[in-house]
Amino acid sequence: MQRGRTVKIAVVIPYYQRRPGILARALRAVALQTVDAQLDVIVVDDGSPVPARDEVAQLSAGERSHVRIVEQKNGGPAAARNAALDHVTPDTELVAFLDSDDTWELDHLASALRALSAGYDFYFADFYQLNQTISAFERAGRIEPARHALLPGERHLHVYQADMQSQILGGNVIGTSTVVYRFRSFRTLRFREEFVYAGEDYLFWLDLSRMTDRIAFSSAREVVYRDGVNVFAGSGWGTEKSLIRLHYEMKYKKAIARLYPLTERQVKENREAVLALRRGFVADVLHRVAHRKPFLDVMWKQLRIDARSVLCFIPLAIGLMLRRERNA
Repeated sequence: MQRGRTVKIAVVIPYYQRRPGILARALRAVALQTVDAQLDVIVVDDGSPVPARDEVAQLSAGERSHVRIVEQKNGGPAAARNAALDHVTPDTELVAFLDSDDTWELDHLASALRALSAGYDFYFADFYQLNQTISAFERAGRIEPARHALLPGERHLHVYQADMQSQILGGNVIGTSTVVYRFRSFRTLRFREEFVYAGEDYLFWLDLSRMTDRIAFSSAREVVYRDGVNVFAGSGWGTEKSLIRLHYEMKYKKAIARLYPLTERQVKENREAVLALRRGFVADVLHRVAHRKPFLDVMWKQLRIDARSVLCFIPLAIGLMLRRERNA
């Protein structure tokens, strides 16, 4: 990024909400950013029950002056983010992601810009997950900032100095709404839309980190995840969403083994995760059979990605029933 030139940052917001006021809250947080940059806010209305246009109408003229709306049929978060990336203008240097139910702290973009101006390509930050008072980094224990060198003159900005693939596969703590990256260097990178409900963000981080090792992060809490539509909120075992969640998690885990070179340990851990998801899928189907709930649509999808889920159905089902009898 050249000195003396105003940097243009595209803010990508996929939008699907059932309650009014959520997107307006996020957009106000964008408008309050202290960054010295030109912002281009691209909201993709992904068939939202509460239209994005109604939300933007709540804002002042100044707050909505840099907001563009793209409308499309519902396709999920990956498709919505890709639609926004397709509308990023050629003069844009950076892209920042923000989910519509989250908010940024005032200096999030300013911190990201300082890090990326120092020559880094990929930036993320610590954040508060929904209803939490302990940050994501602290809760997960996956990133110890003291083990990563500070950028010169900075107190919270660090050079990421570990294996990013291992971090993502072993317990990812990269929050989507904290990520800013150098779009100009990776214009063709997109989310994999076939992973509709699980893993599409992890795969994007994996793809990006294989393209560059110039990664920086902030140990400051720069984002707050807030209440809104969460695809799998209330998707515990036996609920309406649980089976589709298990299907897409299985699809993601199997894709990992196909798309990326894994260490022996990662191969072993991935196989164990696939087996656990397979067992969970069978348990959920049994629950649905017992309670006369539908499952055939998801079963056919599962057969296409993991035939063993169906082939192992009888032995796994017998094992689960025997285990329940012993515990009864």
